[in-house]
Amino acid sequence: MTTQTTPGRRRAFGPAPEPRPAVAVQADRPRDAHRDERRGRRSTFRQVTDFAAASGFGQRAGIALAATGLVLTVTVPATGPVMASDTAAVAVAAASQPAVTAASTKIDFSRTAVSTQGDPDGKLKQLLSAQSVGTITRAASSGTLGAPLEKMETASPFGFRVSPITGGQGEFHRGQDYAAQCGTAVRAAASGTVTFTGWHPYGGGNRVVIDHGNGLETTYNHLSSSSVKVGQKVSRGDVIAMSGTTGASTGCHLHFEVMVNGDVVDPTGWL
Repeated sequence: MTTQTTPGRRRAFGPAPEPRPAVAVQADRPRDAHRDERRGRRSTFRQVTDFAAASGFGQRAGIALAATGLVLTVTVPATGPVMASDTAAVAVAAASQPAVTAASTKIDFSRTAVSTQGDPDGKLKQLLSAQSVGTITRAASSGTLGAPLEKMETASPFGFRVSPITGGQGEFHRGQDYAAQCGTAVRAAASGTVTFTGWHPYGGGNRVVIDHGNGLETTYNHLSSSSVKVGQKVSRGDVIAMSGTTGASTGCHLHFEVMVNGDVVDPTGWL
């Protein structure tokens, strides 16, 4: 029974009805048989990224997506891994490498072909074999002979001079005098063969002559001693004697001559 009280409200009389018990609803949803398979299957894009990482850095891959499906083309070495999937077609091809070719070049390692400052003997030999020694210009011969002394200090030049022995005018000086204390090492100006060693009767004192071939010779005079013999092969820079003051000399020095076909020339044109 209810009684009408304040408008819009009703007051109930009598005991309240008992609440209905809650009914637990337990309904097992049907298990999706393919759920585990879907979870275990990686996405196609994930497969692509894993494949790119496995193929190493620097590999270039081109990916083309078509409206009807995913088509993947990857360029990797032929030894790279290959994967396939139900939803993607994967094609792997070895990158074509351009053919490498090298033009054949003939290199001449013969000593006479070397004409650089790194091989002065080769330069001298090439110069002498290319033309007659008598026609070689000063520009071509300059620097082809090595210094016979470690320190080259001119004491008397090549050509006409006042004789240091007689004081007479117009004496022709056949070589170049270099100041050197007695006992200073004298070295071969270039490779060659010793053709003379001994006393020079015309003022040279103890003398050594080296033949460098093709009419070119060098002589070393006023020596205190020599350490080579006739017929001996020497190389540029070998010690052949010690400087001195033997013969027509006024003091310790080296008289150095360069001869072309038997005639003396200014040594400075060859040093």
